[in-house]
Amino acid sequence: MNETIVSKTSEYFKKKGIILPKISELTNPHSINENVVKKLKVVNKDVIDPLNLFRVHWFNNRDHSGFSKVPEHIVLPNEITGVEAKIIVNIGRIFPLIAAHKVLAAYGCLLPRILNGDFDYSKHKAVWPSTGNYCRGGVAISRILGLKSVAILPEGMSKERFDWLEKWVENTKDIIKTPGTESNVKEIYDACNELKKDPKNDIINQFSEYYNYAIHRAVTGPSLEKSFLEVKKNTNLKPRFYVSASGSSGTLAAGDYLKDSLGTLTAVVEALECPTLLKNGYGEHNIQGIGDKHVPLIHNVMNTDFVVDVSDKATDNLNLVFNTNVGKDYLIKKIGIEKSLVNKLPEFGFSSIANILASIKLAKYMNLGKEDAIITVATDGADLYLSELEKTKNNYKGAFDDAACSNIFKKYIKDIDSDNMLELSYNDKERIFNLGYYTWVEQQGVRLSDFEKRKDQQFWLDHYNYMISLDDKIEKFNSL
Repeated sequence: MNETIVSKTSEYFKKKGIILPKISELTNPHSINENVVKKLKVVNKDVIDPLNLFRVHWFNNRDHSGFSKVPEHIVLPNEITGVEAKIIVNIGRIFPLIAAHKVLAAYGCLLPRILNGDFDYSKHKAVWPSTGNYCRGGVAISRILGLKSVAILPEGMSKERFDWLEKWVENTKDIIKTPGTESNVKEIYDACNELKKDPKNDIINQFSEYYNYAIHRAVTGPSLEKSFLEVKKNTNLKPRFYVSASGSSGTLAAGDYLKDSLGTLTAVVEALECPTLLKNGYGEHNIQGIGDKHVPLIHNVMNTDFVVDVSDKATDNLNLVFNTNVGKDYLIKKIGIEKSLVNKLPEFGFSSIANILASIKLAKYMNLGKEDAIITVATDGADLYLSELEKTKNNYKGAFDDAACSNIFKKYIKDIDSDNMLELSYNDKERIFNLGYYTWVEQQGVRLSDFEKRKDQQFWLDHYNYMISLDDKIEKFNSL
């Protein structure tokens, strides 16, 4: 620990009125000081205000006037899923600043650097490589803390991501666009390696940042458990699976918590058009937010049980049904889905729809019934993909009507089957684990011994324990 930098940073934060939330407060916001809660009532959730750090969790009220007893979630009924199992979806759109849960990951990755004095606000820039939401979260947290930051993301990501960044960065030169789209993660790494040559640039890479894993296991995991227990109440409902798209694999870490606490199995979702985990495959796709063509260093592969692939044709087209008047009317009048639920479907962005479809496939494959539950997350909402919606709509050349909605719903939900998925044997897990060697050891220079440590579950537990142990350091830092 560099105590000189810690002390300097603490004084800097004090002048700015910054208090760092503890991990336990993000896990259980009802433990947050009452004075903070009162002050939050008059603070807009989307402004650069230190108090918004106390909203970086799953328990915000929809109007952000306070904290709910249970995280916002939706239980999808049989009418829309076609399966008897309950699919419980936690809503990431209620997070502040970026309307996506990646702001939590950004805070979790930066926090230990501040507490240990590894990040000097007077010298360093925080570099946030991402396919969109994580770099937005990083920029938001950096601005609140008064830190310099850089966002790196592929140039082909949704227009809405760039619109947000342009409003939040201090200089548009701090937005670095790399070639490609969702599947071009290596190009992001290449840009990071160039920036790393300047010691002032601190590369906070979500794909290799164990703090990303740890914050989700420590905060997202218990939050999902809370939602499940609320749905279960006094019933015999059994938690069978946790489902999450690969992405950085940070959100997947919640599955490790749920496996320990509830006994769930973990299923990782990826795009069928780029079946990296399923087939060692490659390709391009439009399920934005689930970067692929590699295995993230922080993916606890040996504790993953299923791989489920979903087509971007499904997510593109269902996004159109869920977010147009024609589609909503069809779901209400022809399918019989409650209007109140249909009005909530814009809570689901591309990766969220992918998670739901994967959950349906799992339910069919495992023949799950009324007493079975699948837990998943909606990491962001449809508002980040309005430009993409228009692209899909143009494919119908003005003929997007009830017939088109019927075809989409039948093809991508009603007739969905359990193909393109794999129940992982030990050999399958080893295959996927070994696939990561080429990215991390050969390309990115991770030591082989450090790479192989990741097979041991104690390795992952140690990172989780470290994250929850930070509360003492946070208290000390805040009191300096």
